[in-house]
Amino acid sequence: MIPLNYYLALSAILFSIGVVGVLARRNAIIVFMSIELMLNSVNLTLVAFSAYLGSTTGQMFVFFVLTVAAAEAAVGLAIIIALFRNKMTVNIDEINIMKW
Repeated sequence: MIPLNYYLALSAILFSIGVVGVLARRNAIIVFMSIELMLNSVNLTLVAFSAYLGSTTGQMFVFFVLTVAAAEAAVGLAIIIALFRNKMTVNIDEINIMKW
């Protein structure tokens, strides 16, 4: 059996990669995928603690997070497609429709 520390380390690495992707990249799709990576790293942590503690509560939270992530993916991709149709770019720096 793999120790809990390995799962937590992998989750921390995945979350860090997601944070760097959100902060460093300017492409809206890559930022979107980085957010999904952070959500999945949290899911990995929840499942690891759930298995470690022998409780199913963490797994129930994972289903909730997956549901929210699926809804967020549908709405987010629709927004990105609408922005691309209007601006012909997905670069966050060039999308300034909220500015004066």
